[in-house]
Amino acid sequence: MTALPIGEALRWLAAEAPDAPSVRDRTAALTRQELVSATEHYATLLLDEGVVPDDLVTVRLANTVEFVVACSAIWLVGATPQPLNPRLPIEEQRAVVERADSRVVVGGAPHEFPGRRVIASGRTGHTRYTGPALVAASWKAPTSSGSTGTPKIVVATAPARFDPTSRVAEFIPRHAVQLVVAPLTHSAPFTYAMRGLMTGHALVIEPRFDPSETLRVIERERITWAMLVPTMMHRMLRLPAAERAAVDLSSLESMLHIGAPCAEPTKRGWIDWIGPERVVEVYAGSESAGLTMIRGDEWLEHPGSVGRPIGGSRMRVVEPGSGEEVEASEVGLVQMRRGGAQTYRYLGAETNARDGWHSLGDLGRIDPDGYLYIIERADDLIVRGGEKVAPTTVEQALEAHPVVRSAVAFGEVDGDLGQRIVAIADVDDATVTAPEIGDWLRERAPGVIVDEIRTTTEPLRDDAGKVRRSRVWEVQ
Repeated sequence: MTALPIGEALRWLAAEAPDAPSVRDRTAALTRQELVSATEHYATLLLDEGVVPDDLVTVRLANTVEFVVACSAIWLVGATPQPLNPRLPIEEQRAVVERADSRVVVGGAPHEFPGRRVIASGRTGHTRYTGPALVAASWKAPTSSGSTGTPKIVVATAPARFDPTSRVAEFIPRHAVQLVVAPLTHSAPFTYAMRGLMTGHALVIEPRFDPSETLRVIERERITWAMLVPTMMHRMLRLPAAERAAVDLSSLESMLHIGAPCAEPTKRGWIDWIGPERVVEVYAGSESAGLTMIRGDEWLEHPGSVGRPIGGSRMRVVEPGSGEEVEASEVGLVQMRRGGAQTYRYLGAETNARDGWHSLGDLGRIDPDGYLYIIERADDLIVRGGEKVAPTTVEQALEAHPVVRSAVAFGEVDGDLGQRIVAIADVDDATVTAPEIGDWLRERAPGVIVDEIRTTTEPLRDDAGKVRRSRVWEVQ
């Protein structure tokens, strides 16, 4: 089948199996036909608010069925969803909406976005739009995570068309009961949930991640495919062994993790738990400019790797200054490209692509067999006394502590060393002190240097596993 307008693809799926489950959250559930009906009602509302083809429509809803309906309606009328994290500071949200020039914001109150039409959560149209499905020039416009600064809007260059009979990617099943537990306003959860919807996945949407509840949902809903981030994987492994053993995960055919480096103990823990063939890792960015993939059994032969290029991607490693390609196994700036035309454009920022090669800002190396290894984001490196230290090394060492839920390390200006290494450990409700954690770290990982450890009981990373190092001291 040739690619259809996304709205038409959803109608085609509904015609094929109208009563098949499509999307559910904790309060609502829609079949495929009910999703199309709700989408057509919502489309009328968008048209009444003045949405026209190729508009960017900001969607800042929580993880709900309505989020899916709103995006489906935006596609149906030929506009582009622009998901926006409602947990960002309101000033940053306003800046993103201004940059997108969104005519309509879905979710929120009018006073939050002066000069914009705001659709409050829960409203629907009164009549159904039964006209043709239109096609936007771009199918999505998510923001970057903002982990290195103000979020950028990443506008995909692929149009809003999809073949509902094809697989999204080789690592995503054609049919699935898909668990959506990361925020849909983030790029990866949005992409995999919505692309899954377009091939007939039944989406099971949770409001947010909770390690115990997530396991129960997998068992109760017979989840067959899920996308997780390493923070979630780490927290689920920390549950009591008896609790994990009591949960039936046999329905889970495979699990994808993406979005951040995964500590080796966490990776091995999941491989031991559900089997290597069911653990899949992908390295990619919001820009979709290239990706690599590795399955658990392959990873055991190449531990630490994020895999080899797939989907027409190419990877190379260059000297950060000169841009000259380095020898195999040498560390440099990782660059990628995919196909011929560029896969994205930024609003509010200049692309760093040069001659068709794009970088996520990560340092890494490629071994002689073509496997990519990510070392650290270049901007996050700490230079202590002339030595370059990767924050991830410190964080993963601290997260091996039995009560540390997550950790973040960063450099703080120091008159003697240039930068001193500070780490904040999220200990949840444990009574452990920072000096006790320091003693444990020196005994277990003597090669890991930390000048100061601070503790907090507040989460350091969001539900998508992202952290803003530049603002991490706000949770001290």
